[in-house]
Amino acid sequence: MFALRALLPKTQPLRAAAMVAAGRQVGPALFARSYASGALERQEIEKRIIDLIRGFDKVASAEVTSESHFTKDLGLDSLDTVEVVMAIEEEFAIEISDKDADSIMTVKQAIDYIAARQDAY
Repeated sequence: MFALRALLPKTQPLRAAAMVAAGRQVGPALFARSYASGALERQEIEKRIIDLIRGFDKVASAEVTSESHFTKDLGLDSLDTVEVVMAIEEEFAIEISDKDADSIMTVKQAIDYIAARQDAY
């Protein structure tokens, strides 16, 4: 049994624990988010949103353009519009406030909103 213990690697004390034991202060770790690429291009945003809306069962894919109104042109009700906004949030990994979500009624408004957000990717 003792022979097995000798084969195990020796554990090293944690650096932070050693610094605390030595009486040094340990500061918080600083994190920064690095954006490898620039903001999204408007054409990419438009394509992703139109493809997303075309994926809804209630929408005929030929009807979707950048000028389409969710209710008047695509025939979506208020609950469907909420689902579209939630899908946009997931697609671009952002959170849209209720106030802003209420103002998004067309594909163009959704594109403009995403284009204005620097944290969308």
